[in-house]
Amino acid sequence: MTRNSNLPPNFLSDHMAKFSGEAYIEGWAGLWNNKGEDERLPWDRGCHSAALEDVLQEKKELVGEAFLTEVPHKSNCRKRALVPGCGTGYDVLLLASFGYDTYGLDYSHVAIETAKKEAAKNADQYAMRDPGVGRGKVVFVQGDFFKDEWLEKLGLGQNSFDLIYDYTFFCALQPYLRPAWALRHRQLLTPPPVGNLICLEWPTTKDPTLRGPPYAAPSHAYLEHLTHPGEETRYQCDGKIEIDPSRKPNDMALERVLHWKPGRTYEIGKDGKTGEVLDRLSIWRRRN
Repeated sequence: MTRNSNLPPNFLSDHMAKFSGEAYIEGWAGLWNNKGEDERLPWDRGCHSAALEDVLQEKKELVGEAFLTEVPHKSNCRKRALVPGCGTGYDVLLLASFGYDTYGLDYSHVAIETAKKEAAKNADQYAMRDPGVGRGKVVFVQGDFFKDEWLEKLGLGQNSFDLIYDYTFFCALQPYLRPAWALRHRQLLTPPPVGNLICLEWPTTKDPTLRGPPYAAPSHAYLEHLTHPGEETRYQCDGKIEIDPSRKPNDMALERVLHWKPGRTYEIGKDGKTGEVLDRLSIWRRRN
């Protein structure tokens, strides 16, 4: 992972502590607005996700092809993929190289312009993987994930995305926003058998008492929120989720169809001493 070594260790937490409630999103935009020309922000890994690449290559029996082969009358249509909080956009380019029409969404206008420059610079690196499939289009759009204006700008509605990839987005949000995060994914995903939400879960082992972002994101946090979209999940004073074994998934619940440890991931997703992978991958679908 590459990051600017001049930034103090608690720079991100100290900066975002100044923003709360609806102003929180402005804190992220401010980081982009004040970024130096050659500076890399703390969450920018400098490359696409190897874990996502492996999913696209090795889990086709679950995520399918880049075309809507599951829907006979749309089998010649490309699937749409979304990367919310796309930042510099490496994963957007990766998905497009596999044939998906891919949309990178970010609240920051500067992030979107940066992503467009990276796309032009890295066009050769992210050429089509398979000439028989071709390369999907790349669209970067500025907007608030939780609102519909960016969808309207694209001429799309809810339930429009066949694949959504979530990484360093769940953990970037203050925990009180997680019920809305889960509900929004439910609203944006196409129904079965097509729509898949892929989460690269990080940081899975962070002490929940420590400040964020990133906030602690253990696997059970994804499970609790995605099986109860829009519903409050109780957090204890120590930051841990209060798990109620009798709690049933609600009517908007997503179903976790696969959960595993990836073979490859970023160095920050590994134990610094042993090299063991600490990240987890999960694939989710709407129940109906």
